[in-house]
Amino acid sequence: MLYSIVSEDYKSLLALAGILFAFAATVIGTAKLSGFLPRDAGREYAHDGLKSAGKPKGAGIIFVLAFVAAALLFSPLDAEIIIYLLLIVIGMMTGYLDDASKTPWGQVRKGVLDLCVAVLTVMNYLKYNPSRIEIAFLHQWIDVPRGLFAVLGVILVWVSVNVTNCADGVDGLSGTLAAISLMTVYLVDRILGAGEDFSFLILLFGACILGYLWHNANPSRLLMGDAGSRAMGLFISMAVLKTGRPFLYIPVALVLILDGGLGLLKLTLLHFRIHILTKVRTPLHDHVRKKWGWSNTQTVFRYAIIQILLAVAVVYGISM
Repeated sequence: MLYSIVSEDYKSLLALAGILFAFAATVIGTAKLSGFLPRDAGREYAHDGLKSAGKPKGAGIIFVLAFVAAALLFSPLDAEIIIYLLLIVIGMMTGYLDDASKTPWGQVRKGVLDLCVAVLTVMNYLKYNPSRIEIAFLHQWIDVPRGLFAVLGVILVWVSVNVTNCADGVDGLSGTLAAISLMTVYLVDRILGAGEDFSFLILLFGACILGYLWHNANPSRLLMGDAGSRAMGLFISMAVLKTGRPFLYIPVALVLILDGGLGLLKLTLLHFRIHILTKVRTPLHDHVRKKWGWSNTQTVFRYAIIQILLAVAVVYGISM
């Protein structure tokens, strides 16, 4: 809205105002509205899960709506981006309705809803972008059949939503890792000149995550719930797709993938009666706290350090 009426001379100031607005709207909105959020019942199966009992959850609805408001006010908009914003709200709402439900939704129901959002996301991407991908670090472009690209893209989006959701279990962990992953994608965009309009959305989303972390740092005052984790995972996948280098998702979100994805892999193997990883507690953040004795703060810092090192390697490799 404001982007279309502000002259080019003031676009940089507008961008700064947008980032500050996104952060402030999240911090203030969370402080003022947290009393209206549903309360967490605690998770007996999670390490220290009962410590979350009674805390407001579903705070993702606040920072996602703050992000959408900031995007509509301060970002360049086109049909593709508007549809992405709508899909993020839909993804957030499916999570929030689960957060607010007295009876938690089943995994099948949530998985199907995630699949529907993933399909719509990839359909939107393919409508406005070619099905060409670059193999990261090799600088080789490959034309992928649109049907194959659609299948692989849906897998990417669905996995990103679910591993980010599964990694949400320690104060500040998933938000910190998501912020690092998104800033890595932003730097890749700047180096390669990819997804220029979308890259500003990354900064806005990152500012909203930081605004949420203002209240969620250990010990947290509230929890993002599925409303936040599902929206974060969805946005990360969108950001990676817009680089034109979808395989970058693996290094830029590797800690999220391992932490949240190991549990999904374990459940899948057990479904086929393959009993491996039985001694590994999942999500992995429960294993390192229960088995290795890491504190919550150590878990967040050490996970973040690993992902930052991976980010440095990615940025260096892309710039070569």
